[in-house]
Amino acid sequence: MDLPDDEQLFLRELVKTSRQKIHAVSWVDRDGTARSTTLTAAEAARLNAIGHRLGISKGETLRRAAHISVKQPLPGKPSVPVALPELPAS
Repeated sequence: MDLPDDEQLFLRELVKTSRQKIHAVSWVDRDGTARSTTLTAAEAARLNAIGHRLGISKGETLRRAAHISVKQPLPGKPSVPVALPELPAS
């Protein structure tokens, strides 16, 4: 396919991830809503390690994580790095 390198990398990673076994974790959100979160094997392993260190289940780890407040970005700075598109030469 004739695509830019970044799009080829994205598509390769997408196919790689789709071939992995998924892990569904059921948990209850802080408002009482039942949730099911689908994780990759790597995400499930990391969540399991955090839960194991805390001595709680994966579902309980997610329930507690729902209470973690989101840090507000500094004024004028994006919370996620943003790549600006290149402008054509004039």
